[in-house]
Amino acid sequence: MKQVPLNDVHVALGAKMVPFAGFNMPVQYEGVNIEHETVRNGVGVFDVSHMGLFKISGDKALDLIQRVTSNDATVLVNGKAQYSYLPNEKGGIVDDIITYKVSDTEYLMVVNASNIDKDFEWINSQNTMNATFEDLSDQYSLLAIQGPKANEAMQSLTNVDLANLKFYTFENGTFAGKENVIVSATGYTGSGGIEIYAKNEDIVDIWNSVLEAGKEFGIKPIGLAARDTLRLEMGYCLYGNEINDETSPLEAGLGWVTKFTKDFVNSENIKAEKEAGIKNKLIGFELIDRGIPRHDYEIVDADGNVIGKVTSGTQSPSLGKGIGLGYVTKDFALEGAEIFIRIRKNDVKAKVVKTPFYKK
Repeated sequence: MKQVPLNDVHVALGAKMVPFAGFNMPVQYEGVNIEHETVRNGVGVFDVSHMGLFKISGDKALDLIQRVTSNDATVLVNGKAQYSYLPNEKGGIVDDIITYKVSDTEYLMVVNASNIDKDFEWINSQNTMNATFEDLSDQYSLLAIQGPKANEAMQSLTNVDLANLKFYTFENGTFAGKENVIVSATGYTGSGGIEIYAKNEDIVDIWNSVLEAGKEFGIKPIGLAARDTLRLEMGYCLYGNEINDETSPLEAGLGWVTKFTKDFVNSENIKAEKEAGIKNKLIGFELIDRGIPRHDYEIVDADGNVIGKVTSGTQSPSLGKGIGLGYVTKDFALEGAEIFIRIRKNDVKAKVVKTPFYKK
């Protein structure tokens, strides 16, 4: 079991620690609902240092990125980030990632913790142009400081103008007295804020400074359980749930980051799938009757016929009702369609809704 550099800090704070993606990680401190509401209404800090960080550099860096990612990285300017995915050769998804353009010859890529080794091997296998490709995951830590008060609470710590840092942009600056820290207007909660990429040896000092600066704003440490309920309320995909090596990116609703203006891994087959039309679709749903949907529960029609499966589900802390994501046959994917979630032996009425579930 790997440990993040802040492991002992979390234990001292009384966090409940659990194995996650090969790491010992804090799942909660005070409780999921309290932590969820802290982020929605104020500011919270997550340690997400288990995430992977790759560096792609040299004259061929862009060529490699264009080959392995679905989105078009030529539109990136320095200081801009882009959501994308790594398609495999059989129609599925190796991982979903964020690409950061540092310069014309340097890019960073953030990948999911459970996929670090797999992604590194996959990108290496496609690196026929010999771009310089490095795994920096063990050298860097990542904090997500999220919530509507996050930027105001953190401004005193940095020379980066947080109020004017646009969504999916980043700057390299000073943070909590440490140099060369990447401050990025990205996150996984839908409530605004920043993410901090810093060297492992600096992260304990930064963590302590973040909690001190955020004290007057009610900052709290937040665990991975609330991270999951927050992302689900936004309808964001989670690798291993909504997307995996077998799922079609088009059925998963990732057509918006699939650009056929370039050739990338399996682009011809994905394009053919788009032209032929998808058979299933990832939908958001909310329960009309009482119940909590969970991963792998069956989705059925009014006659009890199985039409799909739940990929993520929870009792929404913000909405006070059961919500979830899942795949259904295309006929049942229309907004407002009546579906049923099979919870134990009961078919609980639900309806298809547009995501995000949570509206600010």
